[in-house]
Amino acid sequence: MSDVTRILESIEQGNPQAADELLPLVYGELRKLAAVKMASEGPNQTLQPTALVHEAWLRLVGQDNPRFANRAHFFSAAAEAMRRILIEKARRKHALRHGGGQKALDIEHLEIAAPCDNEEIFNVHEALDKLAIQNKAEADLVKLRYFVGMTLEETAVALGISARTADNYWAHAKAWLFREIERNRIS
Repeated sequence: MSDVTRILESIEQGNPQAADELLPLVYGELRKLAAVKMASEGPNQTLQPTALVHEAWLRLVGQDNPRFANRAHFFSAAAEAMRRILIEKARRKHALRHGGGQKALDIEHLEIAAPCDNEEIFNVHEALDKLAIQNKAEADLVKLRYFVGMTLEETAVALGISARTADNYWAHAKAWLFREIERNRIS
């Protein structure tokens, strides 16, 4: 049994000090994952990887007696928390009072404002919810790859599956999400 799994069991049993023991063990890995994800965000991104990790951490252990079956379950929950944080941030930026997803208008050249890159994240988010109903394992893999930035190998380890299975899930999920997003654009 790994230290992380042992500490997760201790948290589940209600030990209040266990969360303090868990953070040093997983912080580096969470920070690395957040940094990879934030590197792929747009240049106007104001959220820093450290802030993303801290917000996700608060959501994970801020609940009363959080329950995580094992290391893979914990990192899946962390990926979901990061996903939700990024979606909420994108929604706030997309809100009408924040410019409605429009880029700044260059008054000197009077260019028409263009849609923000947040549209892609909304499309993936909506399609991913539909995929989760049909195939939770593939949806979990996409969350870790797309929203956290894990490699296929890291994702396979986090989910406790083989690299080949992860590759198959990724190929199928990408095709399914592409079709779903295209279908929504057309309608």
